[in-house]
Amino acid sequence: MICYIIWNGSPEIFSFSFFSLFDFTLRYYGLFFALGFLITQQILYYIHKKEGKPEKDVDTLTVYMIVATIIGARLGHVIFYEPEMLWTNPLGVILPFQLSPFRMTGFTGLASHGGVIAILIALWIYSRKKFPNQNYLQVLDRIAILSCLVAGLIRMGNYFNSEIIGKPTDSAFGVVFFNPVAERILFDQDGSNPVAKLEIEKDATRAKGENGRVPINLYLFFKPGTTETQANEFILGRVRNQLEFQNEFVDERSAMLNYQVSLEPSGTYAGKVSTLGIARHPAQLYESISYFILFVALFWYWSRHKLNLVDGRILGVFLTVLFGLRFVFEFLKENQVEFEDHLSFNMGQILSIPLFLAGIVILVRSLRTNRTTS
Repeated sequence: MICYIIWNGSPEIFSFSFFSLFDFTLRYYGLFFALGFLITQQILYYIHKKEGKPEKDVDTLTVYMIVATIIGARLGHVIFYEPEMLWTNPLGVILPFQLSPFRMTGFTGLASHGGVIAILIALWIYSRKKFPNQNYLQVLDRIAILSCLVAGLIRMGNYFNSEIIGKPTDSAFGVVFFNPVAERILFDQDGSNPVAKLEIEKDATRAKGENGRVPINLYLFFKPGTTETQANEFILGRVRNQLEFQNEFVDERSAMLNYQVSLEPSGTYAGKVSTLGIARHPAQLYESISYFILFVALFWYWSRHKLNLVDGRILGVFLTVLFGLRFVFEFLKENQVEFEDHLSFNMGQILSIPLFLAGIVILVRSLRTNRTTS
C-alpha cells in the first residue's frame, strides 16, 4: 500500500520586495513563534487573575521571556552546534538579516536547550530583582506550563520549514519532504527558468524500496514558448542535479534518469520524472503533539491544585517529561551537524540529560515537601 505522505508546502506565507532595496518574507515558523508568545501571554493573564496576582506584572514577565528565549536559543545554537560562527561571521550570530544586499533572513538556527537556560536565568532576575515577593519556583511552575505550548508551536514551524527531519521509515507515518528540492528546481532569479508549475504525486505502479524509499513522479509544466529541446536540457540539467544533490530528501542513483517530455493539448510541453523520495519520521510533529498534550496535562493539574500547589511540582514534571521525550525522539532524528555522527548520543540528547536529571531532583524535592507539610 502507498501509505506515505508527501509534504511540498511552502514555508513562506508571503513575501514582497520594496523597490529592490530589501526583501521581506513572512514564514510560518515566525508566525508560530509569535503566536506562541501572544497566546501564552493571554493564558498568563488568566493565571494571574485566578491567583490574585497583579495582571500588570504579565507584561514585564512577557518581555523577559521573549528576550531570553530569542537570545538564549540563538546563542545556544551557535555555541552547541556552530561555534565557528563566533569568529567567521559574528554579525550573523545576532542579526536576523544580511546587510549587502539587505534581506531579512531570520535566525538560521535556534536551540531549545539554550532557550531554557536563558529563561531560567531571566526568571531568576525577574523574581529576585524586580519582584522579590514572588517565589522563583512559583514563577517557573507557571512558565513551565506555557513553555510546552510555545515549544509545540515552534516544532510545527520546523515541520513547515522541512527541517530537523527524522530518519527514513517504512511506516505509514512517513513523510517525503520535497519542498527543499522543489524550491531549487523552481528558483528563478533572472526570469530564465522555463518551468511554470511543478507537481509531485505518489506512483502506485512501482514498488516501494527499502529504508523509506518510495516511488514518486514529478510533473513539470513548461512555459509557453519553451521548446522540446529546452525542456529536455532543463530536466537533464537542473532537475537531475537537484535530485542527486538533495539526497537527504530524494534517492536518485540510477545511471539513466527516468523521464519523458510530451506535448500538451495546450501546445506547451510537460515533463514527467520518476524517482524515489525518502519517507522520514515527522519527528517535528511527534514532538509538537507530545508538547501540546503535556501543556494540557500541566494546565489541568494547575487548575485543580492552584490553591495548594507545592512549589516546583509542575517544573519538575515539565523538565522530566519534556526532556525525557526529547531524548527519546532524538533517536528518530537525523543529526543536525556532522560532528554528531561521531558521538554515542547527539548534542540534543547530551544537553537533555542534565535538564532531565534536574527535573527528577526538583520533583523528588517537591514530593518530600508535600509529605512534610501534610
